Amino acid sequence: MTGRNWTQRQPPVAENWWTGVTYGNGTFVAVALSGGGGRVMTSPDGINWTARNAAVANQWRAVTYGNGLFVAVAQNGTGNRVMTSPDGINWTAQQSAADSGWQGVTYGNGLFVAVANAGDNGRVMTSPDGINWTAQLSAASRYWSSVAYGNRKFVAVAGASHGAQMMTSPDGITWTSGTTGQSLLQYWNSLTYGNGLFVAVGSDGAGTRVMTSPDGLAWTARQSAADIAWQGVTYGNGIFVAVADTGTGSRVMTSPDGINWTAQASPDTPAWKAVGFGDGIFVAVGGQGGTGDRLMTAV
Repeated sequence: MTGRNWTQRQPPVAENWWTGVTYGNGTFVAVALSGGGGRVMTSPDGINWTARNAAVANQWRAVTYGNGLFVAVAQNGTGNRVMTSPDGINWTAQQSAADSGWQGVTYGNGLFVAVANAGDNGRVMTSPDGINWTAQLSAASRYWSSVAYGNRKFVAVAGASHGAQMMTSPDGITWTSGTTGQSLLQYWNSLTYGNGLFVAVGSDGAGTRVMTSPDGLAWTARQSAADIAWQGVTYGNGIFVAVADTGTGSRVMTSPDGINWTAQASPDTPAWKAVGFGDGIFVAVGGQGGTGDRLMTAV
């Protein structure tokens, strides 16, 4: 099993608040909320990183890879809350469908889909190429925090403890509200899909800061390894890995099935915000707290 032994690494821009990381075409790419022009960093191995200039100094929240293109979305900016890159190095600002607070982005079935935590009811936008974006009506005006594709559908989760906590779409365009059930009206921060299962992690709830679903419709509460603020989750090499921005000595948890979770030893200094997987290695990035150590890896 991987995801157990974590090593802190030195990012090239020490004080940036890193919030998103992905892997594609042999390259890891991370994006940041803060910093100068260097709000992007890239790595061929997850260990050695190089600072890159973002297209604009927006607060970049998430990044994904699909169809030969890296796509990042931001929560601020005027008409330019998307940027794209074929290699993670050279970035181009793109016209976002709306100046909404874009929090998550994914790629599936030939389509990029992004979700937002603020804006009018159109808190979804889609693009076939990452460049030309169209606003779509979200199922509800929720604080949509993360979106994933799996089992032939897009699923998004919300970070607000009321009403519809998730929504699904077969095409990224038409969305239907769903509910996680009264026991799971929590603040869900991140969602992933792997091995036939959607897995979401959150930052509140008593012992139930994980939920799983085979179809994005029917959700089951799961016992988290600890009641801390889980911020990111990913799947790779047969294991789910989640990271948190609170806790002491164990801000990582792992699961072979998304159901049974085990706490793993991890550095505490930064607030871990996101985790990704590629080429046999997990990479986690973080923000606030720590100096020059907002990056860690595990194999």
